Amino acid sequence: MDTSLFEYHLPPELIAQSPLSSRDESRMMVLCRSTGDISHAMTRDLPSFIRAGEILLLNESRVIPARVCLRKLGSGGAVDLLFLNSLGPREWRALARPSGRLRAGTQLVHESEPERIVAVLDERLEKGGWRVRTPEPGDVTGMIQRFGRMPLPPYIDRKGRSEMDKLDRERYQTVYARVEGSVAAPTAGLHITQRMLDDVRGIPALVARCVLHVGLGTFKPVTASRVEEHSMEPEAYEMGDEACGILASAMSEGRRILAVGTTSVRVLEAAADAAAAGQKPLSGETSLFITPGYSFKATGALLTNFHMPRSTLLMLVSAFAGMELATKAYKLGVAQGYRFLSYGDAMLIV
Repeated sequence: MDTSLFEYHLPPELIAQSPLSSRDESRMMVLCRSTGDISHAMTRDLPSFIRAGEILLLNESRVIPARVCLRKLGSGGAVDLLFLNSLGPREWRALARPSGRLRAGTQLVHESEPERIVAVLDERLEKGGWRVRTPEPGDVTGMIQRFGRMPLPPYIDRKGRSEMDKLDRERYQTVYARVEGSVAAPTAGLHITQRMLDDVRGIPALVARCVLHVGLGTFKPVTASRVEEHSMEPEAYEMGDEACGILASAMSEGRRILAVGTTSVRVLEAAADAAAAGQKPLSGETSLFITPGYSFKATGALLTNFHMPRSTLLMLVSAFAGMELATKAYKLGVAQGYRFLSYGDAMLIV
């Protein structure tokens, strides 16, 4: 399949640069797969689309402040690190910029303590990025928590806007985030409020929880000319006994499961595969790459955001909604001025 099929024109002014004052005030485009109809609502209306006995699946992964700006010891040159995953207490894999001028053994300091080495670029890794370690007795996690900022995507401009740091720490995080490990937010969940969760339980419907730590696999650009040539980076996931039981019961009884976000879809579909093989609870890594033609086994509805052209996220949405309906919806979103990407509006596919 040609990657250009997932191209569309995204006007820069439609890329949301900050969240709305309330999480549930975003617009929500509603796509009906059975009829092809498109309607419009607000994210606060989500509970009205859920029926008694249905399941709302949430990804509880918590975003860490994984973007750390350091400087080279001596020269003072800036090095921007995005920490991806732990390789041990004192070692993490990280992307580094400017990558072309960096050398193994480079010692890094923070501008607040310009004489104290806080990290070292240990070695360049085969799949991209660097092995970064901290000198003893320090650990990388502590250094990230001390000096890190929320890993906002590059299309959100925060240059010279330090006053936004506090807001981003709160709003680039779901209200139900529990398990630290993501280096990008599972953005569909940014629309969910505690009141909405209470309303869902009052229907009554069930809330199930999983974890998929968003990493390079989710936001790695698709640069190949054909979709089949792209490979997903593995991402850590987990689903416990309780969630497995809730979802297995729903599937056997034909009750719909509404996944909040593409990451929840990937865990849910991996869970369905594991259940078929008699395996639970789930934990490990997944490289599941969902594209048009994929046969969904468990996902009955999806809440998501509007995604970048040519992204794996748009490909998953197109697989679930169908190419024709997804293309129509994105053209309509642009025409009607929907807010796109991480801090943008939502799309509900039923």
